[in-house]
Amino acid sequence: MTDIQPDLEANARVRADDRGHVFHSWSAQALIDPHPVAGGEGASFWDYEGNTFLDFSSQLVNLNLGHQHPDLVAAIQQQAGKLATIQPSMANDVRGDLARRISEVAPDGFSKVFFTNGGADANENAVRMARLVTGKRKVLSAYRSYHGNTSTAITLTGDPRRWPNEPADGSVAHFFGPYAYRSPFHSASPEEETARALEHLEQTIILEGASTIGAIILETIVGTNGVLVPPPGYLAGVRALCDTYGILYIADEVMVGFGRVGEWFAFQAFDVVPDLITFAKGINSGYVPLGGVVISDAIASRFDTVAFPGGLTYSGHPLACAAGVATFEVFERDGILPRVRDLGSRVVEPRLRAMAEKHPSIGEVRGQGLFWAIELVRDRETREPLVPFNASGADAAPMAAIAAACKKAGLWPFTHFNRVHVAPPLVISEDDLVRGLDIIDRALDVADEHVTA
Repeated sequence: MTDIQPDLEANARVRADDRGHVFHSWSAQALIDPHPVAGGEGASFWDYEGNTFLDFSSQLVNLNLGHQHPDLVAAIQQQAGKLATIQPSMANDVRGDLARRISEVAPDGFSKVFFTNGGADANENAVRMARLVTGKRKVLSAYRSYHGNTSTAITLTGDPRRWPNEPADGSVAHFFGPYAYRSPFHSASPEEETARALEHLEQTIILEGASTIGAIILETIVGTNGVLVPPPGYLAGVRALCDTYGILYIADEVMVGFGRVGEWFAFQAFDVVPDLITFAKGINSGYVPLGGVVISDAIASRFDTVAFPGGLTYSGHPLACAAGVATFEVFERDGILPRVRDLGSRVVEPRLRAMAEKHPSIGEVRGQGLFWAIELVRDRETREPLVPFNASGADAAPMAAIAAACKKAGLWPFTHFNRVHVAPPLVISEDDLVRGLDIIDRALDVADEHVTA
């Protein structure tokens, strides 16, 4: 790793420019103090004060191949020297190469890819395709979800970020997805959760009117809102309901696609095939913004002689696609998918389960690959969350204290509501992975102080 020397003058300059001129997302501007970052390498990044942090959030669960991966950097540099940009209506070698590679790892019958700038507009365009093909406008999505910040995507979102943005797209309805630990259906087993969640979804379809519903969109594994792995048979049941009622199934793979759980697409671990697949983040680790929709041939053919009414100036940007092609090459050369499955099952899962035995503040651990959640409670019997839903300020203080303990020990965590998520870069060394889990283990002593029973 690069020899890191403090540069307090640069730290002050970066902080002053940020506070003076950058308007940050999801933030009350006067109440934040963004951390100036000087550089990164692999699974770590550092600041101008000389502090280094293990990145256990992969930034926003997008940095699958880590900071400054030499292959991705070289691909961007080489492409910039050859052709920095070209409009999407023209054919481009790396754009076509990447689209072909994506279609080759998608299920049979998915030959076409529509490129976007990120996950939100991927979901927007997938919904647009579904509405145009079915002639039905309504879309169903889960309450515990996040699908992006554009107009329809934020309406599809179930979590509290939707609330201040309403009304936006009036043709969206929400339903309860499965969440066995906090079952809205009072289920006693994963199988019962599946059956009751599917019954609830079918009743929602009936009451909302199947003749009005063009699509159901689901994060294959719910991301920011809990790392909720679907119980056995649930996604297959959603597929069956969609087939029964003439509804398209959109798999939102923005966060969990491209290796996060040890599969090219997470739904491939659940023996189900959607109609449309959205992606972003891990396709090129966000080195240059890129997202897209993988389109089933049945849907793509509907636009053979009828124009698709959508597009973006930077769709399939060559620099972004070059990094995407390099990502495929790294995944295949370095065996990233089996590596993620191995580290998840051999290192992360047993260690988190051991933590759950040790810490009374842990209600449940769940996940897959290198994507896990530690759900924290005050009382294991009642399952009272360590902090309330959507807590802020003093109410969120226990989680803030856990995050502070992690950072003090050299780990940058991903925390959300009453959970600590484990989502490091897929290239993290086993030693660093264990070290990061050790830090979280110690930080959870802070959570144990708030246990009431």
